[in-house]
Order: sequence, then C-alpha cells, then structure tokens
Amino acid sequence: MISSTRIIILQVTLSFIIALWGCESQPEQQKVAPKKQAAPVSQKAPADNKVRAVKTSWPPLDRVDIELVGNPLMKNYYVILDCSGSMSEKQCYGEGSKLAVAQNAITSFAQLVPDNANLGFSIFVNNQFKELVSLGKNNRDEIISAIRSTYPSGQTPLRSAIEVGFRRLTDQASRQLGYGEYALVVVTDGLASQGEDPTPIVHRILDNTPVEIHTIGFCIGENHPLNIPGKTVYKAANSQEDLQRGLQGVLAESESFDVSDFPGIK
Repeated sequence: MISSTRIIILQVTLSFIIALWGCESQPEQQKVAPKKQAAPVSQKAPADNKVRAVKTSWPPLDRVDIELVGNPLMKNYYVILDCSGSMSEKQCYGEGSKLAVAQNAITSFAQLVPDNANLGFSIFVNNQFKELVSLGKNNRDEIISAIRSTYPSGQTPLRSAIEVGFRRLTDQASRQLGYGEYALVVVTDGLASQGEDPTPIVHRILDNTPVEIHTIGFCIGENHPLNIPGKTVYKAANSQEDLQRGLQGVLAESESFDVSDFPGIK
C-alpha cells in the first residue's frame, strides 16, 4: 500500500502541474478580439459647388429613363417669356412694343450665356405654354430665331408656365445628379390670369429646391406675386435698358460675364 505521505506528495505535484498548464494556456484564452475597422467616411463635395445637399429630396434620383451627362456641374438657365396680348402695347418709355423690346433684350442675354451652360426658351401665348427650344448648349442660333418668331396673344398663365419650366429644370438636375446651378427666368408685363396665381408653386420650389427664380416685371412696378423679398430675385423694368440690367443679374455670378457686354449698358 502506498503511504499517506506519498499520496499527499503525489497530489501536490499533480496540482502544481495543472496550475502550471493553466498559466501557460491563459494568454491564448485572453487574446483581445481585433477592433472592427471603421467604415470609410464619405467625402463631401467641394464647398464651392452648388449641390443638392441642403435640399435632399430634389431631384429624384431613382429614375431609370434619365441619361446622365458628362459634366454634372453645368449651369442651367430656362427662360419664360410672357407673350400675352398686353405685350403688344407700347413700352413704358420710348418707341416700340413691349414684346419688341423684350425680344431684343433676351436675344442679347442668349448671346452672353456661357457656351458651356444650358439654355432653354419657352413662352406662353394663346393661353398656353409652349416650349420653343429645350435646354441645351449648342442651341443659341435656334433660340434667337425662336425669339424673333414670337407674337402677342391671349392671357397670362403664369402658374402653368412656371410648373412646366420647373419640371424641365428638375429633369436636367436628375441628369446632373443634383449638381450644378439652376435658374428659372421669367419676363412678364402683368399679373396672372384667374386661377393661375403662381405663389404656391413658387414657395414650394424655393422652400424645397436650390432653383433660383428671377423675374423681370416689365412696366408693372414692384407689385407682383413673383416679387417675394428674400426668396425670388425681382427687378422692375420700364425700358429696354432696365430689362437688360435685370437679365444681367441672372448672369452676375458667371466668371466671364461683364456688364459692358450688354449693348447700351455702361
């Protein structure tokens, strides 16, 4: 029989071996799990580019029928000319009808829009909106020809015209993924026809998108629904020079623009 002393020694030795094995295996058991790699941070667009960051719901980017453009930073100008019957009247000061003066001023504007910017031209006549030239770059001669072909007739469907013009800019914004600049330019000589108050759609555009609305009120003064201080850009015009100065403001942010480029303006 094994003596009790030898049994005790054997137990102590065995306990020591077990403890030693446990110490050696502990680092293996307490290895620290590797830290998760932080997700990459999306880079923000340059601060000097106007993007849709502030107006996150515009434009819709889930359309499959839109073809993206090569340069998403293009500027876009969409002009709406009032060709209602009152534009046949003589201008406030000087000779010629209000439409003839507007034709000259918008022609000068079209010639000065930068070649790398998109320009579109539409009118409302005979109580209907008509797009004469869609947004594009190589269309200035076509636009000038369309301007010369306009004639006065009908009333002033401002709301309908602005709604369609805004849709055209929205389509283009989708092609540019919301980048770039967008200006809706309205030249009008009167208040909207019954049922055509543009105030709701104008507020909706300005509150939810980066589209700028420029209005030149021709021979009607400051009292116009499109004159919304702090939101729209409104210029009252009583002559061709005033009208040209109003259009000058639309291009004021263009790097290559010089006010002296407008005929008759110093």
